[in-house]
Amino acid sequence: MTDRQRAQAPARGRRYPLSLRRQPVPWDRMRPTWRDAKPALIGEALKRAQARPSGNWYVVGASRDVTAQRSAGRTIAGVEVVLWRDPAGRLVAGPGACPHLGAPLRESPVVCGTLVCHWHGLALNGKPFAGWEPWPAFDDGVLTWVRLDHVGGEEPLDRPVVPARPMPATAVDAVYETTGVCEPDDVVANRLDPWHGAWFHPYSFVDLTVAEVPTGSDAADADGFAVDVSFKVAGRVVVPVRAVFTAPEPRTVVMHITEGEGQGSVVETHATPLGDDADGRPRTLVVEAVVAGSERRGFAAARALAPALRPLMRAAAGRLWRDDIAYAERRYALRSSGRFPG
Repeated sequence: MTDRQRAQAPARGRRYPLSLRRQPVPWDRMRPTWRDAKPALIGEALKRAQARPSGNWYVVGASRDVTAQRSAGRTIAGVEVVLWRDPAGRLVAGPGACPHLGAPLRESPVVCGTLVCHWHGLALNGKPFAGWEPWPAFDDGVLTWVRLDHVGGEEPLDRPVVPARPMPATAVDAVYETTGVCEPDDVVANRLDPWHGAWFHPYSFVDLTVAEVPTGSDAADADGFAVDVSFKVAGRVVVPVRAVFTAPEPRTVVMHITEGEGQGSVVETHATPLGDDADGRPRTLVVEAVVAGSERRGFAAARALAPALRPLMRAAAGRLWRDDIAYAERRYALRSSGRFPG
């Protein structure tokens, strides 16, 4: 099943999304998964992801963070980037330092689609000026992207590799961000290890079984981990689903809900290199986009309450990433010291 088929497939299955588990298995009595989580299997999946083209596109952040009045900025792989919207609302991106005296443009206001440097008033309308040149930018409706050909060094693509998602008009989305001392590969490897879910996140996941593992296909849609898992709601109440994890490009892992409640919903994990910290250690930005959809009639109420739901969705993602960023950082620390077992 392709990404698009997963996103557009009609919901089916249980009349009610919730299930009542039998007597839960205590954490220390769960079936160990370490024999299944073979380092070589995870490593080969990571290598195949690394070999897929990104077209030099990098996720910057949430689309809603760039407004008509406010710019946004990020340092990506040591390169300062600024983004804002032109008078038509289109995304503009370019170097984040003012060409005059180097002011940080991410802190400058936007007036009628023109970015005005707050140091001396130099105005940029998105066209080349005084040595400042725009870079390709893309807004997919949930996230913003910038193409940095001089950083990526790949054959450029006209647009980023954006996973298929539920239609925006029928979905609720939230974006969570965090930063870790690691490289993007460490974040991707974390997501390509589904076996850690119930062990490392028992507060969120139970009854996790990896039903299918990658077969080594070069096609990203076919190269995934299928997982049967239940999301904990409260006590013994859970929501069982099947999720498939795929890596469509080197810095992205997507979890598609293919069966169960929220079929077609996705959780996208994007890893963007930021550059080294003061101690020379690499820092990576994790941008996780949750795009949830459902054909249940009650979901319309959830869409109406989206502004109130987003903080809750971000909080849930944040709880998981407090653990997962520690996983990624630990993996980097072991790799950089030559002690990584894989």
